[in-house]
Formats: sequence, structure tokens, C-alpha cells
Amino acid sequence: MKKIELEIVALSHSLAQTQNYAIVLGEQDGVRRLPIVIGEFEAQAIAVAMEGMAPSRPMTHDLFKNALTGFDIEIKEIVINNLVDGIFYANLICLLDGKQTEIDSRTSDALALAVRFGCPIYTFEFILEQAGIILEDETEKEVQRAKTRRSDRKPKEKTLAEQSVDDLNAILENALEAEDYEKAAKIRDELNKREAS
Repeated sequence: MKKIELEIVALSHSLAQTQNYAIVLGEQDGVRRLPIVIGEFEAQAIAVAMEGMAPSRPMTHDLFKNALTGFDIEIKEIVINNLVDGIFYANLICLLDGKQTEIDSRTSDALALAVRFGCPIYTFEFILEQAGIILEDETEKEVQRAKTRRSDRKPKEKTLAEQSVDDLNAILENALEAEDYEKAAKIRDELNKREAS
């Protein structure tokens, strides 16, 4: 099945369920929208990451990202792969040493991680047919604005494993100057691992 790429276009209170929020995903090359009801905690986790805020202590999704990154596991993409009785299902598509693994996830958690990893979000046509909507006020101008936002995204930061030795040494020096010893230790470990190889 062909995957359709989505992006987060809105996050707001759910009109139908007052204790919940709705995240609206938009088709990148179309006008359909996929609204998904999520809980307050997940909405907060997504909003914090979207705004680039850094909480004083890591939230659960930050902890999970740090653990994956620490073990050189990358989330390649998120796929919203099913819809059963109004409940969306998703998979995290992860890479470790070139090997791909799928991990079942709640859709809200998958989206919170997608924002943190800067990875693409996909779904399938049958899901958009069942749950997608076209807002009456959608215009070509709004679709163009969404495309402009995509082109303004900053490029994904390289993982330590993807950096050259020279780059790692420069990053290590900056981390030590900033007294970010946790980051410095990770870089040192990566350098030691390469020397041992």
C-alpha cells in the first residue's frame, strides 16, 4: 500500500470530548485533514516539543528519545497503520545498525516521538477515506502556506554515530566549554568506540 505523508497542522481542545484534545494532521500534498483525539498529557508532550521548550527534567517521551538515542536507535518514521472502532493504531519504524524494526505504539505517543525525532508521519488511503475530512474553508492558499512551513523546517540533526571524528572533537570541545558533561561523556564514548574498532 502506498503511504501518504502527513504533518501536524493544529493542536486544540476537543469540541466533542472536553477532557481531551484533538491533533489535526494534514495531507502534505492535498487538502484532507485527519483529526485524532488525544489525552491532555500527550497533547502537552507534543506542544512542548513543537514549541522547542526544554523542561527542567525530561518528560517521559524525552526520556524514551534519550534512551533510544543512547543506544543508537533511530526512529525513521511513524506510520498510522490502522483504524478500528474509532481507535487509531501506529507503528514506530526504528533503525539499529541498518536493521529495521517495527514497534507498536499508541498514536499519540508515536506523534510525540515524531516531533522529537523530526521524522515523517505517514498513513494509508483507507484511513483517510474512513476518518479524513476536508474543511470547507480550505483553500489553495492554505495548502501553499503548509508547504512553505515544510520548506522552512530546520534539517534533522545528525546523530553522534553519523558525525565525523573531527566534528565529534569540535562538539566535545563546545560541550566541555558549556559544562555539558553528560553530552561530553556521550561524545567521548562514541570516540572511544571508534578507536576500538
